[in-house]
Amino acid sequence: MPITDWPADERPREKLLKRGAAALSDAELLAIFLRTGVAGRTAVDLARDLLSRFGGLRPLLQADLNAFCAARGLGQAKYTQLQAVLEMGRRHLSETLARGEALGNPDDTRRYLSARLRDYPFEVFACLFLDNRHRVIAFEELFRGTIDGASVHPREVVRRALVHNAAAVILAHNHPSGVAEPSRSDEAITRRLREALALVDIRVLDHVVVGDELVSFAERGLL
Repeated sequence: MPITDWPADERPREKLLKRGAAALSDAELLAIFLRTGVAGRTAVDLARDLLSRFGGLRPLLQADLNAFCAARGLGQAKYTQLQAVLEMGRRHLSETLARGEALGNPDDTRRYLSARLRDYPFEVFACLFLDNRHRVIAFEELFRGTIDGASVHPREVVRRALVHNAAAVILAHNHPSGVAEPSRSDEAITRRLREALALVDIRVLDHVVVGDELVSFAERGLL
């Protein structure tokens, strides 16, 4: 049965307009993006097929061009549309942390860090540099590593903080495995960075570990 013959409350577009995007399942959201199905399959059916093939929404969004286009109902046009949508989402989050604005909502900060770091297949260590009113100065990815870890050099972190004349920093790094639980080495490097930055009167406000979920050192009492 085509989607147009479904009850209005079950059609993804009408459901979104009535109840908001958060009320839709992954398959329904993807169906709206796909717009049409293929022979014998509605857009929702196709969306479910794709989520099953890739193992979920995140692996689908992370798929490279060849893997994406190899799936039925997809192609280069859909791939470019999807990449544009993802980039717009990242830029939207970036605007919430625009230079010169004070950090007012920890959730916005964490969503931004997640959008910037979550999808890397290797570990990336980054810093959000802030002034004495906790206004954003800059965000920088400082170190990149393998799937297992990145070498973080406190001297370089201090140097970049001084270049930006930062009064505080928020540290962040991703775990490509998706498991955001901090390791002992994560705790050790956080202590070293906090001590090194304290020597030049720069505070470490938090260290956020990005995986399938986010873990805040500040919330865990690890700072």
